[in-house]
Amino acid sequence: MKKDDRGLSLVSVMIEKYYEKHIDELYEKEDLLAYVEKRLNLCPHGDNKPSCSSCKIHCYDEIHRARIKKVMKYMGPRMISYAPLQSFRHLIEKIKGD
Repeated sequence: MKKDDRGLSLVSVMIEKYYEKHIDELYEKEDLLAYVEKRLNLCPHGDNKPSCSSCKIHCYDEIHRARIKKVMKYMGPRMISYAPLQSFRHLIEKIKGD
């Protein structure tokens, strides 16, 4: 599995789990999933893509950036229980400097 596929897989889990808990915002889920997938597929870094938080290029528009930040802030600490292997791999890659 390519690194960007793993990134999409992890962020998809985060989005799915977030909107299971925040059903009042469920109307945003499909749009955010599609937007994230599109942006990852168009990333100029390709397979060498760093995590978005450490990237010099901010390719999300303001609305989607605010949504994904909200999802990640809520789900980040909870991900170890939902996807432990993916979370651990992501942490190791971040420590190594992507």
